[in-house]
Amino acid sequence: MNQYEVSVSRVIQAPPAAVYAVFADYHHSHAAVLPKPYFTEMTVEKGGTGAGTEITVHMAVMGAKVTYHMVVTEPEPGRVLQEEDKALGVVTTFTVDPVHNGEASRVTLYTRARTSAGLKGFIEKLITPPISRKIYNEELDLVEKHLTTVQVA
Repeated sequence: MNQYEVSVSRVIQAPPAAVYAVFADYHHSHAAVLPKPYFTEMTVEKGGTGAGTEITVHMAVMGAKVTYHMVVTEPEPGRVLQEEDKALGVVTTFTVDPVHNGEASRVTLYTRARTSAGLKGFIEKLITPPISRKIYNEELDLVEKHLTTVQVA
């Protein structure tokens, strides 16, 4: 199968429960940490917190526009949150592990996605991972900023 995988990890100075809560809250926190201009819109279609949530996400990257219809599951509640668009063959996981006696969190964003066939798929495999890493690093920056703002407020 033609696919690519991309992963970014970072330690964030916040307890795992607080970090996980950001990703699980699709109405407010998760929407707030999606980097613009890549994520142009996110609509909660069903639920809104953790497993059972269904969202529609519009992205624009390098002139290409894509719409994802993601279903959220929690393979390991409180640790692993997963979004999947079965039709497009995209799975993204948000994994939050405790470090420093639970005072901080190692956060890993991981995506596995199907690519097109042939030359187009080869090009997607070359350019998509570095762009995705840039977007994920921006998202983790926003998570840190969001948690700092929430803790101060």
